[in-house]
Amino acid sequence: MNKKSIKDVDVKGKRCLVRVDFNVPMKDGVITDETRINGALPTIKYLMEHGAKVILCSHLGKPHNIFSPGFSLNKKEKKAIEALPEGEREAAAKEYFKKALKDREKFSLRPVAEKLSEKLGKKVVFAADVIGPEADAAVASLKDGDVALLENTRFEEGEEKRDEALCKKLSTYCDIYVNDAFGTAHRSHATTAAIVEYGFVKTAVCGFLIEKELSVMADALEHPVHPFLAILGGAKVADKLKVIDNLLEKSDSLIIGGGMAYTFIKAQGGKVSKSLVDDEKIEYCREMLEKAKSLGKRILLPVDAVAAKNFPDPIDADIETKVVPANAIPDDMMGLDIGPETAKLFSEAISSAKTVIWNGPMGVFENPKLAEGTKAIAKAMAETNATTIIGGGDSAAAVTSLGYADKMTHISTGGGASLELFEGKKLPGIECLNDKD
Repeated sequence: MNKKSIKDVDVKGKRCLVRVDFNVPMKDGVITDETRINGALPTIKYLMEHGAKVILCSHLGKPHNIFSPGFSLNKKEKKAIEALPEGEREAAAKEYFKKALKDREKFSLRPVAEKLSEKLGKKVVFAADVIGPEADAAVASLKDGDVALLENTRFEEGEEKRDEALCKKLSTYCDIYVNDAFGTAHRSHATTAAIVEYGFVKTAVCGFLIEKELSVMADALEHPVHPFLAILGGAKVADKLKVIDNLLEKSDSLIIGGGMAYTFIKAQGGKVSKSLVDDEKIEYCREMLEKAKSLGKRILLPVDAVAAKNFPDPIDADIETKVVPANAIPDDMMGLDIGPETAKLFSEAISSAKTVIWNGPMGVFENPKLAEGTKAIAKAMAETNATTIIGGGDSAAAVTSLGYADKMTHISTGGGASLELFEGKKLPGIECLNDKD
């Protein structure tokens, strides 16, 4: 994917509207993980140092559906209130407004602006709206090298609806559009793609985060060094139908673990008992197993499993486990992690590969007794000399929590976007950017 980056354009004196991913976890207004903020710093600093006026925008969470500083009710809320007896409507409307006010505080990006100011050693101007008077004033006040952060884009109803008027107004804030939010590149929202797709901004480039995703991950998928091994885990086959199909075409071998493995094992006639099974996809699994055979590819499935009588509740609860054959799980048990023999089999496959991509844990890794399979995969990838790519989401969280992050070639910043890239899909937030000459 040959897209222009911020290095390919002159940003001096230009207003750069930068779509970042500041969807950070917060508790009581305190940011609990700064990884996404840190990931955006190289792009922000480069633009500052090269004299750009930097206007940052991002979503945060899924706020209640009352938008704009005026808190007008949306159609669904209006309908719900109109269905009530007349004497109850005013109180119900007030309750909606209370929720909205709480959400505007809970999902505000103001704490991010404060944290960013600390990290940049320079005050970041915060606008408490996205396209209102505060945003207008903030953008107008910027000098070369200054930074402003607009409020949560999802406070605007038009963000997810690709509203043309919202895009048009945002375009008046920028000369250059920069996308550096790979985690949302699979969505065609107002600030992730539509502002360019509508033709309101002509110069559209990527920041350093997306540039790295494209140079490492997209390149590994299109031009892998063989043997190429893909590892898929997670819960349901249905979530990764096209991923399995596409990776079978591109890879030499495909490992399938996690909950989705039991549908494949059942498709082969195995007994999986209470394990998670997607019965509607059994025929699809048979087709994929046949496809692998016809292409001369290998699909590696678990040979043993760590089983328990029930799913842990809470998820980290101490439970009794037993290692059993993956295709002969006792009637009263369910498979919740790959077993030691499978871990050995999968690790050997990793050690002989030259390119390895991984998306999805091997079991319920949040539970200490069910994390060994995921640990084994992470360890094997850390010890290989292959190009190793982690496709975001739970896999990235697992690798990071296990202390192997610095041993990987690349850890993607976007779970959903990575999956769609693995599927072979075009990502709107990247497709809209200018191609290199």
